[in-house]
Amino acid sequence: MSIGEIKKEARVALENKWGFGVLLTILLGFFTFFLPNLIDFFVLGGKDEFNGAERSLSAYIFSWIINGIVYPITIGFSWVFLSLIRREPQEVKNMFQPFLDIGTFLKIIGTTILVWIFTVLWTLLLIVPGIIKGLAYSQTFYVLKDNPGISITGAITESRRLMDGYKWKYFLLQLSFIGWVILAVVTLFIGFLWLTPYMSASSAEFYNEIRQAKNKDSLEA
Repeated sequence: MSIGEIKKEARVALENKWGFGVLLTILLGFFTFFLPNLIDFFVLGGKDEFNGAERSLSAYIFSWIINGIVYPITIGFSWVFLSLIRREPQEVKNMFQPFLDIGTFLKIIGTTILVWIFTVLWTLLLIVPGIIKGLAYSQTFYVLKDNPGISITGAITESRRLMDGYKWKYFLLQLSFIGWVILAVVTLFIGFLWLTPYMSASSAEFYNEIRQAKNKDSLEA
C-alpha cells in the first residue's frame, strides 16, 4: 500500500470509532502525563522545580520510576489500535492489557530499556545511524503483541527484519502528519485528541501491511 492508502485504511477503521479513540487519548494523557505529575507534586510536597530549586537525584529517580510504571499504558494504547484496524473487538479495558500479566509487564519494561540502550549507543556514533536504528526497532512492541512468548531480543530482531526495506516509508508516513501536528498545536493541543488516534491507527495499519508482505515473501521463497 502507498502511504495515502495506509492512512485511508486507518480512517476507514476509525469510522464510528472516533469517540472511542478520543476517549482512549484522554485516558492516555491522564495516566502518562497528568497523573505522574500530580503524584510527583504531592509526594515532593511542591518542592524542586515547582519553587525554582534544582531537583535532587532522588526526585529524578522517583519520577523515572513513576513514568516507567505507567509507560506500558502507551503500549496497550497502540495494541488497541492494532486490534481496531484488524476489526477485532475493542474495549477501553484492553488499553491496560500489559498490566494483566506480570510477565508481559516486565517484558515491556525490559524491551523499552534495551531498545533505548541500543538506540542511544547507535546515536553516540552518529545521529543518522541512531535514527535509522530507531526506525528499525519501531515495530518491536507490535511484534510482542502478536508473539507473547517471544524473547525481548527476538522481538527486536523480528522488528528489524520487518522494517528491512520499509524504514524510509515509515519515516515518510510519520512525516506526512506534520501539517496536522502544526494544526493540533495551533488549536491549543485540542486537535491531538483526534490526531493521536489517526496516527496510531495509521502506524498499526503500516505494521499489519509489512507483516503480511514479509510473510508472503517468506512463503514464496
